[in-house]
Amino acid sequence: MLLLALVFGGAAVFMSQSYLERQAEKRARTIEVSAPAVAASTVVVAAKPLNFGAEIVRDALKEVAWPAEAVPAGAFRTVAELYAQQGRRVALVAIEANEPILPAKISGPGQRATLSSVIEEGMKAVTVKVDEVNGVAGFVLPGDRVDVLLTRHQGEGDAITEVLVERARVLAVDQSFDQRAEKPAVPKAVTLEVHSGVAQKVAFASSVGTISLVLRRAGEALADNQKNTRVRAATVSVSRATKRQEYGVRSEVE
Repeated sequence: MLLLALVFGGAAVFMSQSYLERQAEKRARTIEVSAPAVAASTVVVAAKPLNFGAEIVRDALKEVAWPAEAVPAGAFRTVAELYAQQGRRVALVAIEANEPILPAKISGPGQRATLSSVIEEGMKAVTVKVDEVNGVAGFVLPGDRVDVLLTRHQGEGDAITEVLVERARVLAVDQSFDQRAEKPAVPKAVTLEVHSGVAQKVAFASSVGTISLVLRRAGEALADNQKNTRVRAATVSVSRATKRQEYGVRSEVE
């Protein structure tokens, strides 16, 4: 009897285990069939970093798998599609490795990388003269955002500083468009991208006062309450022995 009980008990355990395994496999197949398949596509990306003006050669491109629903608008699906039209293409902006190649980032076939090709619609490029002081000591580089300040003298010793433009994009420093420049250099001129209605104002401001640039933190929003700063002249008397001399001292008043 004991032997029969052991036999029947072992058979019951074996059958139960087999049943559970079959149910687990069935559930796995059900889940696998019911899970929606993610549609895939391909996108042409940069195989290596490309500087502004770099020629878009085939060795600098590659095709990678990309979720079909997340393909960027206008992206090229194949390298052959990008080269469907004959002609040399160049980068209009700095493109990082594995970044999708979009039509807005490269020139048309046979076109050159010029400053006019990177100006946004409704904007204009205006160049202002700067030096080591009002040019942020040469730390402004293409792609940065700056505020443009105008300082005008009023009367004897009085001056006022006002904000002409906020968050203007730096297009070029002297004649360099390279956004990957790392070494600061003191420029003589900076070209800015501003709205069409502001370009004339900035150009005229150079003739009536001193233009200064203020470097903005990346991603910084516009200020809500910009105030002009007025600088007034004051006189301080200093007596040395029998001599008395006056010095002009500026004080700021908002």
